[in-house]
Amino acid sequence: MQRLIDVRAEEVPALAWSWAYIFSILAAYYVLRPIRDQMGVAGGIENLPWLFTGTLVGMLVLSVPFAWLVKTLPRARFVPLTYRFFAANILLFALALYLAEPGAELWIGRAFFVWLSIFNLFVVSVFWATIVDVFSSEQGKRLFGFIAAGATLGAISGSAVTAILARDVPTWVLLVGAALLLEVAVFSMRGLARLSDRLHETPAAARAAAEETIGGSALAGITRTFRSPYLLNISLFLLLFSVTSTFLYFEQAAIAKKSFPDRGAQTAFFAGVDLLTNLLTLGVQFFLTGRIVRRIGVGPTLALLPAASILGFAALAASPTITAIVVFQVLRRAGNFAIAKPIREVLFTVVPREDRYKAKNFIDTVVYRTGDQLGAWTFTGIAALGLGSTAVAVMAVPLSIAWLLNSLWLGRRQDLMRTATDERGSDEEPPSTRGLASRDTGTIGR
Repeated sequence: MQRLIDVRAEEVPALAWSWAYIFSILAAYYVLRPIRDQMGVAGGIENLPWLFTGTLVGMLVLSVPFAWLVKTLPRARFVPLTYRFFAANILLFALALYLAEPGAELWIGRAFFVWLSIFNLFVVSVFWATIVDVFSSEQGKRLFGFIAAGATLGAISGSAVTAILARDVPTWVLLVGAALLLEVAVFSMRGLARLSDRLHETPAAARAAAEETIGGSALAGITRTFRSPYLLNISLFLLLFSVTSTFLYFEQAAIAKKSFPDRGAQTAFFAGVDLLTNLLTLGVQFFLTGRIVRRIGVGPTLALLPAASILGFAALAASPTITAIVVFQVLRRAGNFAIAKPIREVLFTVVPREDRYKAKNFIDTVVYRTGDQLGAWTFTGIAALGLGSTAVAVMAVPLSIAWLLNSLWLGRRQDLMRTATDERGSDEEPPSTRGLASRDTGTIGR
């Protein structure tokens, strides 16, 4: 393992539990994702913006009770409760599909689309919040890309299972399998929690942090985000990514509907695209992610995805072909999973624990789905004006340029905050909203 990644002996067990944890979550999600995409197409592409609106409403409804759990319970309790809540939901959908009359499947599919779009952000956000709480900023730069490879292996396994079985196995059976995988995630999270104190110079303090409640307000995720230039710019990073991703998602959905009239074939197509994306992602995560961030730093590494998006959308504006859209989608998603996503999590290693769970969850869920809304309705508005893929691609280019500048700013600020935290010798209250704001006023999207 040490030939692939810069890992120390005492970190290997925790790294293994982290792999099992994220593998099971992503395997569960990628069993379900092609089913969701097919249901979205079956419900009518023209209705997708409304499904995205329902997703945002659901995010807002769930964010406050989740923040209350974080405030009230220690990590060892609120994380398992979150996963088991979603597992119970999956089983209810499986039962509904098993008992449903033919006419009811359409409405169950729409509800499932909204629910899964909430599920995937919540469960992944909670995973990374736990990881950021366990590993330091220095460890994150070395290890987060490799941990993300566990996510990719889970995604490959889940999408492969669905691609193989979708035509012959009832959908409700696949849902039951996904629920069981979430229980594996809970088991793995507890294994990681038992080892977390070994990763710190002060194990007793690490155990106390894991066992105590975080406290604060249930609305702190919202209020602390809007008070911090640093957290606001992380929000902007995710918002711009989400808007541009939604443009490509709608194009892909339209392609699938035209090319594959059979529902099983549509599900298999979406699973095949997921599988190709994840195979490409895996190679980058194993061999490149950690080396890239150590060589060029956090900011330039984050800027790689928006830089590639500028080129990709410019190419689509010049030649909006089906092949170009699919290739760009695969390359962009692989770049996000392999590089942008794990390095974006490093940004949260320099903020207080309350922000790692509350503000991070708000950003990863509500802000992300707000970007979906902006992208979905913008795409719909452009289509209503009779404009096609070229207009969407042209609009995405300046958005990607702003995203690139935002990435560079975030990298510079993270370096300053990490240095300040190291000098203080504590992460109780890094100067994310105070001291550094007065020294650096060049905020992108403040």
